[in-house]
Amino acid sequence: MKKLHSLLFSATLLMGVAAHAQVRVEIAGVSGTQIPVAVAAFADESVAPEQVSAIIRADLERSGVFKVIDARQAISDTASIDLGAFKASGADALVVGSVSRLADGRLQVRYKLLDTVKQTQLSQLSDAVGPRNTRLEAHRIADDVYEKLTGVRGIFSTRISYVKVNHGNGNHSYELVVADADGENEQVAAFGREAIISPAWSPDGTKVAYVSFEKQKPIIYVQNLVTGQRAIIANEKGSNSAPSWSPDGTKLALALSKTGNTQVFIVNADGSGMHRLTTSNGIDTEPQFSADGQSVYFVSDRSGGPQIYKMSVNGGQASRVTFNGSYNISPRVSPDGKTLAWISQRDGVFSLYAMDLASGQEQRLADGATEPSFSPNGKYIMYANKGGGRASLAVVSVDGRVKQRLSTQAGNIKEPSWGPFMK
Repeated sequence: MKKLHSLLFSATLLMGVAAHAQVRVEIAGVSGTQIPVAVAAFADESVAPEQVSAIIRADLERSGVFKVIDARQAISDTASIDLGAFKASGADALVVGSVSRLADGRLQVRYKLLDTVKQTQLSQLSDAVGPRNTRLEAHRIADDVYEKLTGVRGIFSTRISYVKVNHGNGNHSYELVVADADGENEQVAAFGREAIISPAWSPDGTKVAYVSFEKQKPIIYVQNLVTGQRAIIANEKGSNSAPSWSPDGTKLALALSKTGNTQVFIVNADGSGMHRLTTSNGIDTEPQFSADGQSVYFVSDRSGGPQIYKMSVNGGQASRVTFNGSYNISPRVSPDGKTLAWISQRDGVFSLYAMDLASGQEQRLADGATEPSFSPNGKYIMYANKGGGRASLAVVSVDGRVKQRLSTQAGNIKEPSWGPFMK
């Protein structure tokens, strides 16, 4: 069979073609204060291809924020419920619901969230969805529970992307994979024999920018996840790398070596209007826009070793951000702009750190980490982790208490990027 040197693209996301190996999630640690929630089986949920209540339960448990109590019975959203009994069992809230099949084949999914302490209803939803969207609807319900009980928007219905490296018969293949936040429902957006790195989601969740080596050099592409089409954004002389989107989705920051040493450039989302931002004698790379889009964080060795700097999008003087440790790379800014995550090598170990940008206070969150990416609600950070000789993904809460590991039976998975909230 002729070796594939070029990537083969198709609108696989439209067709729902799933990757073969699903991701397994392992959870360790819990939040400092857990909210006890009872989750009942939904009435008649066996008509759905997947158990809605089980997905909700798994989502809430994975967050580390909830102590999930099995209600040990199916309870419809229309049932008369003794909330006092659930309060006595230790539950502060109760999730109930039902599933029914409509004449057109869709599923009517209804849910209620009840406060057992105040004996009141906190929320309810009712949606008609296609059977294949059962998981998504369950994630949306879990999001609603999370938000109503914590005041913070849930991220269970968001998506992630990562690169899967498959080894077989002495050959490597690379897949750019998009999946649900829990690693399920994998779908291949791009694949080929040459490396794919640095995926970055557009703010509206419809596109992913990434770097491909399919033409034997790094070139930046933008892949449309809805249509399957892609476009070259940067194919300049030398290296084209590290794309990141502006918060409004109109621009990309890139690292290009077209002028000699790698420097930071900004370009319109369609590849036009390219202009240079940094002008140092060193290497400036890994740019990331600030949350308000007015600044760019980047890595530079202008002080002797790699450190993180910040500069206005209009240019000018760069200010140094990291001072502890001699090797600091991969800056990522939380959606609210208050926290910086990055990778620091100290005592020979690559670790994930987070800094409160107002106070400058640092916290080490995980060792053996690379390639961090914030969840869209800013409460979790996904990163690549190499343990046992196999690359996998891991998630840690920004307070360091909750940790998850996402692993797959086949291939290494790395280069994670957490997608935005969907409109």
